[in-house]
Amino acid sequence: MRNICIIGTGHVGLITGVCLASLGNKVICVDSDKEKIEKLKREVIPIYEPNLEEMVRENIREDRISFTTSIPTGVRESEIIFISVSTPSKPNGETDLRYVEAVSTEIARSMDSYKVIVEKSTVPVKTGERIKKTIEINNPRNIEFDIVSNPEFLREGEAIHDFMHPDRIVIGVEQERAKDIMLELYRPLNVPIIVTDIKSAELIKHASNSFLALKISYINAVSQICEKVGTDIKEVAKGMGLDKRIGHDFLEAGVGYGGSCFPKDLSAFIKISHDLGYDFELLKAVQRINAMQRKKVVEKVKELLWILSGKTIGILGLSFKPNTDDMREAPSVTIINSLQKEGGRIKAYDPKAIHEAKKIIKDVEFSHNPYDLAKGCDCLVILTEWDEFKRLDLKRIKDLLNQPNIIDGRNIFEPKEMKKLGFNYKGIGR
Repeated sequence: MRNICIIGTGHVGLITGVCLASLGNKVICVDSDKEKIEKLKREVIPIYEPNLEEMVRENIREDRISFTTSIPTGVRESEIIFISVSTPSKPNGETDLRYVEAVSTEIARSMDSYKVIVEKSTVPVKTGERIKKTIEINNPRNIEFDIVSNPEFLREGEAIHDFMHPDRIVIGVEQERAKDIMLELYRPLNVPIIVTDIKSAELIKHASNSFLALKISYINAVSQICEKVGTDIKEVAKGMGLDKRIGHDFLEAGVGYGGSCFPKDLSAFIKISHDLGYDFELLKAVQRINAMQRKKVVEKVKELLWILSGKTIGILGLSFKPNTDDMREAPSVTIINSLQKEGGRIKAYDPKAIHEAKKIIKDVEFSHNPYDLAKGCDCLVILTEWDEFKRLDLKRIKDLLNQPNIIDGRNIFEPKEMKKLGFNYKGIGR
């Protein structure tokens, strides 16, 4: 059992803290947001993630997890300190590290014994060096410490499973003492652990996410070719994915990637590469293809409806992916804005993200369920592949629509079946 402090209770920080507590450690979660901390103390969870609420309650009852706004308290009572604060993008794609610097400074001033300070937030290569220097400058008592890079690979909607059953754990270290502590911490998971230097660990994170974004944009580009020649992207992807060198994961054509990770990490890796003297044109193409997929959805709506002004368009799915309420960089936002500029009236429904969507999308009528949404719409557009949508009573949906038009941005239905039911149906690459 280790005493652990998690600084930052966003998606990554809260999941990390709860899962480490479930492994039997004593965890203190710290955040500067007083309202969020008070809610967590009352077992009110600020984000949606399957099974998270139950795990928080269990760990509070077992006295394995606690919440505070005090960094000094968390630091002094812990041996391992995870930095899991926000690292947003600047307008030029560079990662904004002011919160990392501020937290590093406060950690240094609060330390009273040896600490392992773990970089959990996604940061540019060489950030570990800057954290180390910041702590050295603000550590007048010369308390011993080690820096570790331990990037996260958590998919929203499946984050708890990914933490408890990872493909691998990456640990970037300089000293044996820190390595041994981190190996012991993760030993209960019984999975491959890659131990490397800190800069390599930092690069692994950006390189991994950028490659996955590339894979998504590649299959989306191929989907455009499929549409032009009249074939089915699902059949093409299946034939590709059976090759073990390629695999099926991330070969689902659709409206493109979103969320807090891929867009930000891709921009950051392009900027990192530029600053190092390399023009990463390949990743710039990935960004362009992703933006184009969203425009294609709007074009498909216009093909079916011609003039959008005065027409009602229903949006099924607002979060950037299912099983989360995260609206950051969600394709739905760009697509809704574009449809509104064309004069379209928007109705929208999402099982979990409506509360978050209301903060960023204006002039939209939010519905209570898919059938309430469909009533009076001239076209439905599916943007998130929630399981709920796969089980829709399509005959009922058809009766509720003004016109039987569906744009399936996630290819959850089969074109032949939809046409048999009488829909004017358009998927992606089909």
